[in-house]
Amino acid sequence: MFAGEKKNAVVSVLVATAVMASLGQAAARGSRPHGHRARHSVSVAYQAVHGARVIQCVAFAKADAGIDISGNARDWWTNAAGVYERGARPENGSVLSFRPNGRMPLGHVAVVTGVEDSRTIVIDQSHWNSNGIARDVEVKDVSEDNDWSAVRVQLGHGESFGSIYPTHGFIYPRPDRGVMQANVTHAPMPVLDPAPADLRRTYKVRHEAALEVAEAPDRPLDLRVGGLSFDAPNRGLQ
Repeated sequence: MFAGEKKNAVVSVLVATAVMASLGQAAARGSRPHGHRARHSVSVAYQAVHGARVIQCVAFAKADAGIDISGNARDWWTNAAGVYERGARPENGSVLSFRPNGRMPLGHVAVVTGVEDSRTIVIDQSHWNSNGIARDVEVKDVSEDNDWSAVRVQLGHGESFGSIYPTHGFIYPRPDRGVMQANVTHAPMPVLDPAPADLRRTYKVRHEAALEVAEAPDRPLDLRVGGLSFDAPNRGLQ
């Protein structure tokens, strides 16, 4: 067996082992009504082949959702036009596209794994706060019109939620039909704990609703502020 063939054989064994392990874990956990846990085997296999290093959010979303779009996370919404259907309605298996801002200049993408109600979804993501893969993270829609244009992400797996982040919407794993999916529900805004008191600026969303969005400050960031380590990072790579 040549060296290249031997390497491919090892990779195949690692992938197969990771897939079987992931499927076993999914069966043990049970699945959500809208779950797509089988897809998690892809990201687990990615880790098995590429090692323990942090998977960028774009690479993770491609593997976990099966949506292949070029560019950084901030480019996905625009680059999906004409290829993948987009809209404001959360669906299991879709990708939530975050707009870029001062703390996330290259944006962010996360995979929707559950729709709890009209204002709450569950996501899997990678490289949030420069960490690895995080699963079963709640996201709350706090937009005025329940159109998912502004969200807050659960801090860890506790009861608190972080700063308000603007989003483009959802990218669905199906061909673009030239129609933007609207969210027909208009649920009241959820009652959440206050957003962090720092790293804020005014951000205008549709109908000029003022929202406080995490943004890079004019002064150096004080890492001693409680809770900030769990919020999104000021990262330069996706």
